[in-house]
Amino acid sequence: MLDRRDFLKTAGIAAAGSYASRLSAAQAGPSQAHRFTTFNYGDVQLLDGPLKKQFDENHAFFLKLDEDRLLKVFRQKAGLPAPGEDMGGWYDLTGFDLAKGDFHGFVPGHTLGQYVSALARCYAATGSEETKAKVHRLVKGYGATLDDKASFFAGYRLPAYTYDKLSCGLIDAHEFAHDPDAMAIHEKLTRGMLQYLPEKALSRAEQRARPHKDESFTWDESYTLPENLFLAYRRTGNKFYRELGTRFLEDDTYFNPLSEGINVLAGEHAYSHMNAFCSAMQAYLTLDSERHRKAARNGFRMVAEQSFATGGWGPSEAFVEFNKGQLGDSLEKSHSSFETPCGAYAHFKLTRYLLQTDGDSTYGDSMERVMYNTVLGAKPIQPDGTSFYYSDYATVGKKVYHNDKWPCCSGTLPQVAADYHISIYLKATDGVCVNLFVPSTLIWKASDGSCKLTQETKYPFETSVAMRFATTQPVEQTLYIRIPAWVTSEPALRVNGQRTDVAAKPGAFAAIRRTWKDGDRIDLDLPMGFELQPVDGQHEKLVALVHGPLVLFAIGDSRPRFHRSDLLDAKPSANNDWSVRAAGGKQVVFRSFLKIQDESYSTYVEI
Repeated sequence: MLDRRDFLKTAGIAAAGSYASRLSAAQAGPSQAHRFTTFNYGDVQLLDGPLKKQFDENHAFFLKLDEDRLLKVFRQKAGLPAPGEDMGGWYDLTGFDLAKGDFHGFVPGHTLGQYVSALARCYAATGSEETKAKVHRLVKGYGATLDDKASFFAGYRLPAYTYDKLSCGLIDAHEFAHDPDAMAIHEKLTRGMLQYLPEKALSRAEQRARPHKDESFTWDESYTLPENLFLAYRRTGNKFYRELGTRFLEDDTYFNPLSEGINVLAGEHAYSHMNAFCSAMQAYLTLDSERHRKAARNGFRMVAEQSFATGGWGPSEAFVEFNKGQLGDSLEKSHSSFETPCGAYAHFKLTRYLLQTDGDSTYGDSMERVMYNTVLGAKPIQPDGTSFYYSDYATVGKKVYHNDKWPCCSGTLPQVAADYHISIYLKATDGVCVNLFVPSTLIWKASDGSCKLTQETKYPFETSVAMRFATTQPVEQTLYIRIPAWVTSEPALRVNGQRTDVAAKPGAFAAIRRTWKDGDRIDLDLPMGFELQPVDGQHEKLVALVHGPLVLFAIGDSRPRFHRSDLLDAKPSANNDWSVRAAGGKQVVFRSFLKIQDESYSTYVEI
């Protein structure tokens, strides 16, 4: 039962081939132009499970991270006292040597903004005053190092890259941690940055064509800037940001051809160009530009067409040429198959934007697949900045840490973990959408009462999901429940033990409209079958074993061979593993990415 005091207290805290073919036109859902919006971070509480574990680990880690170390490079460049140890790795001021492959000092201070962003979102989710105070101290400390010319960036290797992260951190500090100075610092930084930014968004090819000190200076990402610039405009009303965001839309070489259905992805840096689609979506939301919405939709479809079974994409950090067998070829060439925390962060943002505007449940399917098969299995960041970076889908792969300390993925992992809170449920004008099946509680205010929805589930290791309503008084609402496209038959959907007559079609939302009463219960069972997904059309005998939303990885030091019928007859074994008889008669264990530790595995096996 939902007590009014509980509600008010909680509310106060918040202030790949076959898979690609399932990305359909908008499915059943609300009919308004912007079909869904996000809830506040604090409206959702994660309950015991892998999402809560990863979120809590990252929150605790960055809450304890020494502030003097984080601010040291900025203080050093400003000529201020700079106590504390060096951060090390990419974060330091000196040491980079491209010729020697030494990335120490690659992009000094590059992730500060992401750490501030993550902590601000953690505060919004938890109401932790200690976290809020840390965000305010970091913003104040950074502001003290900033002059009108943003001199820190003089001669800087990737100015747009790091500015974009600082921009995000300052915006989130203002929006979620209520820092009173953050947006003034943001404008001062942005105006100072103008001398270091190009006249427009430059593709990497355009950067290579211009004079540069070494190749690393051609890796800047000015084409990702509009997302945060448009957010700054929408949160402040300052037209300066809207004009600057429009200036950095990569229309000529990227969005214009994509909007017309022309695939220009091949060879581009995968993560940053996926992230650029979020700028296209913000252009649609801010400028009402349907062309940019089309570019993002088409681009996402093109990425899905070249995705691994896990939902990951971009082997060796590059998009491949579609339908040329390059995904399958990469299994023999690279252990850097998917830039995991960064890629998942961009993927989550984009699918949320598209789901909000299109109301298409298959974007939720895509988010789910990436979540369970990539980022939830990331190794935790270590105290010295050792971080998980790549998922490895090679012929025989392993989970390993990246060579360099504090790489880019150390910044996006805490951001994506915080964003679980705004990805599970979405708000409709007439109710609530359940997008992900996760142990969690949502509290919201309806027009005729206060509501609480709790999910109890061990999904995806079990097929059942139970949801319980608590209300202060009966409320009429529509509950939209995502029915994954992969289910093998129409799932059982019951309210208070009775089978409903609501359609629960795969690849759509089941919409239950009723007057909900305190104690109402919804039970959903999602039939999971096995599927074999080839890595691409040119390597049809290299397949991943997929069970519902989970890719199952073959454990062992060599890639095994199987008969197709034996793979599809996998048997459950202890601890949510599966067992399959290989062609030679040996039983092979199959395991989800969440559970793999240091053992060798094969994502794709041979039939």
